[in-house]
Amino acid sequence: MLYGRTTEQERLARLVAGARAGYSGALLVRGEAGIGKTALLDWLAETAVQDGGDDNRELRIIRVTGIEPEADLAFGGLVQLLWPVQDRLNALPEPQAAVLRAVLGTGQEQRGPDRFITGLAVLTLLADLAEDGPVLCLVDDAQWLDQATAEALLFAARRLAAEGVAIVLAGRDDGFTAPGIPELRLPRLNFEDSSRLLADRGRAPALRSQIITESAGNPLALIEFDSALRDRPHQHVPLPVADRVFSAFRQQIGRLPERTRLMMLVAAAEGRGDLPLLLRASELLGVGLGDLEEAERACLMYVMDGTVTFRHPLIASATYQGAVLARRMAVHRALAQAAEDPDCRARHLLAVAHGPDQEVALELAAAAGRAQGRTAYAAASGLYGHAARISTDARQRAAWLADAAALALAAGHAAQGGRLAEEADPLTDDPAVGAKIASVRAAVVYELGDQSEAAHGLLARVGDAATPRTAGLIRTAAAYGWLAGDGDAVRAAAGRLAAGGCTDPLVEGVERLCEDDAEHGLPLLARFLDQRLDAPDTRDVEEQAVRMLALTCGTILGDDEAALDLAAAEVRWCRSQALIGELPYALDVLAQNQVLAGRHRDAEAAVTEAEEIARDTGMRRRLARLGAVRARIAAVEGDAQRVRELTDATPAALRTGVDCAGVLLDLGLGDFDSALTRLGPPPPGPERYTWLSLSTAADQIEAAVRLGQPERAEEAMRHFENWARAGARPQASATTAHWAQAVVLRCRALLSDRPEHYTQALHLHERSGRPFERARTELLYGEWLRRARRRNEARGVLRSAMATFERLQAKPWMRRAGAELQASGEHMVTARMLADNLIDRLTPQELQVVRLAKDGSSSREIAAQLFLSPRTVEHHLYKAYPKLGVGSRQELVLLDLT
Repeated sequence: MLYGRTTEQERLARLVAGARAGYSGALLVRGEAGIGKTALLDWLAETAVQDGGDDNRELRIIRVTGIEPEADLAFGGLVQLLWPVQDRLNALPEPQAAVLRAVLGTGQEQRGPDRFITGLAVLTLLADLAEDGPVLCLVDDAQWLDQATAEALLFAARRLAAEGVAIVLAGRDDGFTAPGIPELRLPRLNFEDSSRLLADRGRAPALRSQIITESAGNPLALIEFDSALRDRPHQHVPLPVADRVFSAFRQQIGRLPERTRLMMLVAAAEGRGDLPLLLRASELLGVGLGDLEEAERACLMYVMDGTVTFRHPLIASATYQGAVLARRMAVHRALAQAAEDPDCRARHLLAVAHGPDQEVALELAAAAGRAQGRTAYAAASGLYGHAARISTDARQRAAWLADAAALALAAGHAAQGGRLAEEADPLTDDPAVGAKIASVRAAVVYELGDQSEAAHGLLARVGDAATPRTAGLIRTAAAYGWLAGDGDAVRAAAGRLAAGGCTDPLVEGVERLCEDDAEHGLPLLARFLDQRLDAPDTRDVEEQAVRMLALTCGTILGDDEAALDLAAAEVRWCRSQALIGELPYALDVLAQNQVLAGRHRDAEAAVTEAEEIARDTGMRRRLARLGAVRARIAAVEGDAQRVRELTDATPAALRTGVDCAGVLLDLGLGDFDSALTRLGPPPPGPERYTWLSLSTAADQIEAAVRLGQPERAEEAMRHFENWARAGARPQASATTAHWAQAVVLRCRALLSDRPEHYTQALHLHERSGRPFERARTELLYGEWLRRARRRNEARGVLRSAMATFERLQAKPWMRRAGAELQASGEHMVTARMLADNLIDRLTPQELQVVRLAKDGSSSREIAAQLFLSPRTVEHHLYKAYPKLGVGSRQELVLLDLT
């Protein structure tokens, strides 16, 4: 029976009722030791099965309990959770099934590049189980889950929506975090509920107040202190408070026979309750199962169904910590000797390795390799680190520390990776190990510190001239330099490559742009881009920083079609490889190009997905950068408040993109002076060639002309014209330089008031892919025609501009176009404003799902691409159909969703 938990029971009951109704949810029950978390989970497991309501389908319960000794054992918790349902793995997509088979030890190790694929596989498995009926997943003592298990479960929990799965995690106040998961905190019991508990235990009223006061309402303390008074009724020492329950257990254990305490210590050190292993180890120590009898009589332990369990985890902790070090080490040696599983053996060897021991180090390193093969990077990092510290081979120690650093970084622990790399650095003169250390340190600095230092740190590791071994590091340094906006680092990297006789069009191209030499820099980038489009598989051997830079080449060149193709291909590749950690950057670049193509809702869907993944994976810097796309859309739509919110939410060092959007907003709202002064001209180098900076030059030229101060636009015009001319290339796509040359002609028309530039620009716009830029040219030309009293001609181009602005919901520009139309004699201007667009009826995720379904992808295929469950995909389609006025996938094919 539970006391004082009515509110909490009702909330948990609602969660299970939701799962029975086909919805999903997750909840973290949090509280101090002894507060009743396990009792609440036990109650839920019992009542959830009994109360089926109107649903005749059986509710399936799967359960895992974190085990303190296994906190460093890769996927130890997931094995416990999934072992009973491993027969369902064949229903999963093969890459996901293979990952879970590797986790369970029933398949080959998967040297997958992304640790989050395991979470995706868990999500798909839970959804598959829910096809047979609702699923309740209970996770107790979550603070002791190994990190790989915790990451996989939380990844799945955050993506549940409409599968019929309920996940309840229980953990202590510290040691376990679950961002994005609602929490339910368990308070201590009040006096009335504490009294009822003691009364039901037969405690006389006279002593209840003393026990309640000393226990402070902690349920476990109430029970243990009540028992202590029964055993020692005349003890007058003040009873310990709740956090001293641990000491009470140690005293109780201390009164047991020595052989019982030793057998309990074996069970506590083993942790999992594996009876066969316990018996083999205890035989080596001269004790046996019969020695647990006294512990069972004291209700401290239970032996049933081939498992040994402690009544409460604190009893196991008290048993282990109450033993002297020599006794604990002897027990771990026996367990290591008796273990049949190599990872289990490695865990116990680790507990006894307190000095140099190369044999143990080799076993730990082998266990680390197995953990890495299962994408349990945090566990692998820890094992490599332990192996390094007891290794007697100095070169091997450095290599293992470097591996530990790289894996810590892959696990999302950048600071830890940096510390390990720093520890390894002075221990090696091996160039290959040194290169790995340098790469890790650069990635850590880029994520956590001064981004420019990432480039300079790499350059400090190489000589003045590149060699075949260092050329890759130098290229990566150039990429970091460009991405950080550090032209000096780019120049230094290019100089090292040149000194070594190495040619690299990517590095040479961005170096020339840092010198404001677009004439020579852009053709070099064009050569690299053509090579990239012809051989996209080079991404497999490139550092992530180089891939990030490569994605921006199309934008730097103004080749919108190539930029969109590159970004879309990178997103597809990340999805196919389950590279969830790298997907946010690719989605960001894709969204940038979708905005330029006028596909605002697609861009919002991509950014929404990127934000969710970046938040889930702790990519704070990437999350901060994603605001530029939303700011650009808000600026086009004239949403000043949204632009201000995004500006305030973006760190000053990352605000250039949002400020560029602010310039467009100012221009649209007629605040021309602010459009000119909000953002100064970027210096030669990376900041001048970002996706928004290139367009902002044209915005500021228009603002200067409208202010009657065209001289303030001279520098921007010179740079933009040089860039557009240098970017024109015969092999480029049809849309490439046409939009840029068209905008140059529009700016010339503004500066010279010569209408032929407008007509030439519109001719080029017909073959370009930026509808917003075309509509702006039409608006300006319509204004000129109206002023020239050529009203019939003006109405034609103004109507075209108005149609585009309506589709983009560009309200400030609609107002301008509407005013011009009225001035030219058009009277029915506002009737079509904000015309309904089918895709505007959908949420970003519904739009993604519907688009893929329209293209013929199955729900399972869509789920794998979007990192959702198939049931959630069906849920989104179910909600989207009535919004679109259709009833099936077949009817989607007939819709225009562009």
